[in-house]
Amino acid sequence: MGRLFQTIILLGVIQGFIVSGLLFFSTRKRAVNRFLAALIFLLSMAGFCLCGSYYHWFNSPLLNLLSQLLPLIVVMPVGPLMYFYIQSFCDPEFKLTPQRRRHFWPVVIDLGAPVAADVFVVGVLTGVLKNNPQPWIIFIDTYNVYSDIPRWVSLAIYTWLSFKFLAAYKRSHPPGAGLRWLQQLTWMFAGFLAIWLVYLVPYIIPRYTDVILDKFDWYPIYVPMTFLIYWLGIKGYIISYQELVTAKKAETILPESTTTPAVTLLKKAMEEDQLFLNAALTLQMVAQHTGLPPKTISAVLNQHLHKNFNEYVNGYRVNLFKEKLLQEDADQLTFTGIAYDCGFSSPATFQRVFKQLTGMSPSEFRKSAPDAQKSAL
Repeated sequence: MGRLFQTIILLGVIQGFIVSGLLFFSTRKRAVNRFLAALIFLLSMAGFCLCGSYYHWFNSPLLNLLSQLLPLIVVMPVGPLMYFYIQSFCDPEFKLTPQRRRHFWPVVIDLGAPVAADVFVVGVLTGVLKNNPQPWIIFIDTYNVYSDIPRWVSLAIYTWLSFKFLAAYKRSHPPGAGLRWLQQLTWMFAGFLAIWLVYLVPYIIPRYTDVILDKFDWYPIYVPMTFLIYWLGIKGYIISYQELVTAKKAETILPESTTTPAVTLLKKAMEEDQLFLNAALTLQMVAQHTGLPPKTISAVLNQHLHKNFNEYVNGYRVNLFKEKLLQEDADQLTFTGIAYDCGFSSPATFQRVFKQLTGMSPSEFRKSAPDAQKSAL
């Protein structure tokens, strides 16, 4: 039975690597697919490490050392990746902002054991530490046991956030294959969490840890995780393709009776309500403010104004920046300060967008202020 489980896990790892590669380099819905690709890849890497112990891939001193020094099992980002995949699937304008990147900071928990091994090796090589690995091995083994607690908690939190997000999304959107897929995905992770918890409770109790591993090994966790990899890879790839076909079929020209009121509402939201001043503005937020469906907004912008959502919003931000820069007291302000006041989230984003829309840098625009005032204002 053990050999059968090992084969199942190995095949899951191989499929996981192949599908994650296909999704990552796919030209269809790249941001969405890359979240799913990273999610499948991290799960596959965990299975790969287990297969390495079963099939003795790390028996050589060099490979064994590398397996200890490198963070091959990285679990903390799995929850955020699932949550952001769901959000990006629902919102075509979803961006991984600096605020959202903070969700990945807890990955340091996964680095604890490799960092300890790195410190020991470097310390021995430099003569700072004695070549006595036993205390370090005990610390690393203990750390690996108890680091599963925050890993489980993290995945549980993001699974709950995913349920909460989908419940809110369902209230304002009609049901469809995409929504059903996301709900199924969340329930699958919830089921995996339940299995993991049943295994985790006795595993983290010192007197039961070795007993659990000797009797059950890691099969109760990794076999369900392998089936999760199978399902995510096959169903996720199929859904990705189906969404592309559906999107192409839906690309019909909107009638004037739809575009004219929509353009009026969008202009009011930007010019009167100045929603663009919010650096975290999303398509979903504009949809809630105007009462227009997100797909209608995207279609109006693409077909009528020939812009995507970010280009539309950043156009207002750049125009406001120009106005502020040409005011009399502008010399007392920095480009960065003005950019933040205009709704840009970072100086780098501002510099890139300004150059893209105006063909010149902010410094060049300031130097040509008299001419710019005539043409732009």
